[in-house]
Amino acid sequence: MLSVLKNRSYFRLFSAQVMALAGTGLLTVALALLAYDLAGERAGAVLGTVFAIKMIAYVGLAPLADAIAGRWPRKVLLIGADMMRGAVALMLPFITEIWQIYALIFVLQAASAAFTPAFQATIPDILTDERDYTNALSLSRLAYDLENLLSPALAGVLLTLISYHWLFGGTVVGFLGSAFLVWMAAVPPRKAERAVRPFFERVTRGVRIYLATPRLRGLLALNLAAASAGAFVLVNTVVIVRGEYQAGETAVAVALAAFGAGSMLSAIVLPRLLEMLADRIVMVRSGFLLALLTLGHAVYLIGNGWPAWAGFVAAWALSGVFYSAILTPSGRLLRISAHPEDRPSVFAAQFTLSHACWLVTYPLAGWVGVEFGLPAAMLILGLMALAGSVAALTVWPAEDPLVLDHEHSDLPANHPHLRQHPGHGRSHRHAFVIDDEHRVWPTHG
Repeated sequence: MLSVLKNRSYFRLFSAQVMALAGTGLLTVALALLAYDLAGERAGAVLGTVFAIKMIAYVGLAPLADAIAGRWPRKVLLIGADMMRGAVALMLPFITEIWQIYALIFVLQAASAAFTPAFQATIPDILTDERDYTNALSLSRLAYDLENLLSPALAGVLLTLISYHWLFGGTVVGFLGSAFLVWMAAVPPRKAERAVRPFFERVTRGVRIYLATPRLRGLLALNLAAASAGAFVLVNTVVIVRGEYQAGETAVAVALAAFGAGSMLSAIVLPRLLEMLADRIVMVRSGFLLALLTLGHAVYLIGNGWPAWAGFVAAWALSGVFYSAILTPSGRLLRISAHPEDRPSVFAAQFTLSHACWLVTYPLAGWVGVEFGLPAAMLILGLMALAGSVAALTVWPAEDPLVLDHEHSDLPANHPHLRQHPGHGRSHRHAFVIDDEHRVWPTHG
């Protein structure tokens, strides 16, 4: 897996991702503790709202950012977004009111809505070999796990020495370090579009390609499964640890680190596993296992109350394993489902649609937990995870070849596409993706 780091450009971009996510991990712990200070036992509702605002920014702004920024150099976009995020993080230690959290988080996440899809779409342009790209996806998953493992662990150590307010300083350092490393990297330009498109079409193109592709519709359903279980962990861990277990701040970091440890273990194993099993098998089965684990935990809570601390930490770690197994391979599906020039738009669509799932699950995790109790919230979210897994099994065909037979009844016989891929009349076969000549997925392939 680590051999991919020999590529100097990827190494610098990966290091930038590590820096930014390490800072974001410190931000997650600091925000949870700040919310508890300001709202007490209603901290779950505050965090649910914070995360909902984050998702609103992602869902509403990512397609717009992709359409507008498509004319900007990628490096300028990435560095500018990092600088904005660092400036916002610098203001967070001075918050005294809950509404101030909401306002600053919206600005910070608006910058992330521009940064993350552009960053993700850059990697397949640097690493063109599929095995290298698969390894890069696992490394990227490991980097994301810094939010849930190393950063909370570091936060736990720092909290024995300093106030949690100083953790926001680590966030600032992370974003500024990311900007510097992006500046040092050789970032390839975005692939030119085959045609100059109207603004509205640029905004909606990625979502149209995404929703017209069966494997990506399955990915969206699995995003719902991952978001359902993940939202409960991220929103309610601080409430569970501080309220139910009467533990301190360091224990909050330990619980989040357990979830990250499971996710990291999964990311390490996945490259080898995906050489033996199809993406669909790994992802759909992981969705069902995550749903059943969440439902089983909820049923246990209703009947027996909270388990011993070790059992709770183990359940969080196992949830992290299945959560990562759903999300890590998603880049592979996006890469094979679009032309290079359309990949940024498709990655932006994944960013938007996946976070639309979180927009639903984050408030549910927070407000249902406050109004009806944490077991009820876990039960509802577990049922949603199960529904997402069933939907993925239904809409993502078991046979999902890249090359499909199809017919172009709408194209003239001398169309350049038919000349490029000769067949029998207007029927032929080639690697199929949704584009200008292929707007509907074939019903038979």
